[in-house]
Amino acid sequence: MKALLPLLALFWRERRDALLGGAALAALTTLAGAALLGLSGWFITATALAGGAGALGFDVFRPAAGIRLLALVRTAGRYGERLVTHDATLALLAALRERLFRGWAAPGAARHLLARPARLLFRLTADVDALDGLYLRLLVPAGAALAVALATGLALGLLHPALGAGMLALLLGAGLLVPLRAARAGARPARRRALATEALRARAIDLLSGQPELLMAGRLPAQHAATLRAEARLAAAEDTAHRIETQAGLGFALAGTAALCGTLLAVGALAEAGRITAPQAALALLLALAALEPFGALRRGAVELGRTLLAARRLAPRLAPAAPPAPLPLPATGEALRLESVTAGHEGAAHPALRGISLRVARGEHVAVIGASGAGKSTLLALVAGELAPWEGQVAALPATLLTQRTELFQDTLRGNLLLADPTADDARLWRALADAGLAAHVATLPEGLEARLGEGGAGLSGGQSRRLALARLLLRGAPLWLLDEPTEGMDGALAADVLARLAARAEGASLLICTHLRREAALADRLLLLEEGRLVGEHRRGEAGFAAALAALRPG
Repeated sequence: MKALLPLLALFWRERRDALLGGAALAALTTLAGAALLGLSGWFITATALAGGAGALGFDVFRPAAGIRLLALVRTAGRYGERLVTHDATLALLAALRERLFRGWAAPGAARHLLARPARLLFRLTADVDALDGLYLRLLVPAGAALAVALATGLALGLLHPALGAGMLALLLGAGLLVPLRAARAGARPARRRALATEALRARAIDLLSGQPELLMAGRLPAQHAATLRAEARLAAAEDTAHRIETQAGLGFALAGTAALCGTLLAVGALAEAGRITAPQAALALLLALAALEPFGALRRGAVELGRTLLAARRLAPRLAPAAPPAPLPLPATGEALRLESVTAGHEGAAHPALRGISLRVARGEHVAVIGASGAGKSTLLALVAGELAPWEGQVAALPATLLTQRTELFQDTLRGNLLLADPTADDARLWRALADAGLAAHVATLPEGLEARLGEGGAGLSGGQSRRLALARLLLRGAPLWLLDEPTEGMDGALAADVLARLAARAEGASLLICTHLRREAALADRLLLLEEGRLVGEHRRGEAGFAAALAALRPG
């Protein structure tokens, strides 16, 4: 339950007035419904008993007006409660997603998500959606049910103190015990259902999107069978949860029957003793009939509590505002980058990816780190970019910008994608960056120009155009240190040559650290560093015999 505290604190800070208003409207609506039923029973019984000459002195106007008022209050309250509570819930979930995005924007978080990209989708959809039940299916119904229980106990207590106290004890006992038992019994099935849902989604996506790979590897039948097993586990968990919810409904029905029977015996004895009238007895019976109904709304929320707690435990660590990462210290004058005996690795790794790396890059120098895949090149760039903290040693660097192998574009306008690099850039700077990247001519042909919208992942641009847009962002950023991670991987020769020529033209005065295993990219460098199994094992400067030999050993691209 401790995992719920950060969520409740967030709810309270973000929409306190709306949450309290929604709960108050829910309580008012439920109270109006119970009072309407009780008053109607009293009025009908009293009218029937008045009869004949007594009817002339019976006041029908005030009870009738009260009934109409309660009916209007219940209708308006129900509408207002749905409007306010759902608006507050949607606003809370939006604030929660915004907070989670900020949490996942911390250094290193993106790499974890890329390893399992479905995790972010599940956290932002299924887990966040599971939390709407915390307010709508638990807090609001619990508040309304408690209000009805207290009001019913008070009303019946005015007829007889023992009747009111007994009814209040029964309502609170049964109304809380049944949901608690349902929550305990449903905790494991709810968690199993959540995990099975995620497994089914992930395996179905893999089955659909990875059919060619699975077919070539001979794993298509196995993936299909795994998807069916996940579906079977989900069906079993849902069946168990439905049975528990049905049992909770039976418990409320039995408690309601007990309350009604007990009230009937009590009012019968009180009426026989002349302590209450027949209309008052009808009022008491109908109040007892309506009193347990609000508690029934807790069934679904109680059964889903295990799912809610699981989602809260998953999301709570990302809700605390993360302290902004401290910038890397600046290197000595004349240097762009300095690493001193650095050992580093990724979180949870048993062994470091880099061991005892010492490296200096002068201002304006172009350095290429070459080596096979898995040698530690991307880890080195992550260190210099500030996305990874060293296990040992020190890293000092000028402000840097990173151009990765993968082009990350967003479903936004061209202007919006460019302004990620510099939100203060005006149109002249944006067009100049596009021109330097070789994309201005294409953008000029678009009717919307910079306002042209891209689809998901940059849809609307070809692969080469997307790469040029990423290059424009790099140039727009204007950082003194450029970090390039195989910037032309996957490009054809002509496109790669054009991109590299534009990089070289704009790189004058900037410091470059290029991690690559392609000859065409390493040719931009003044110095080559050979990285093997996390260690620097060789160095060659332009003009030396080893430089040409090292270049010749690389893949042309």
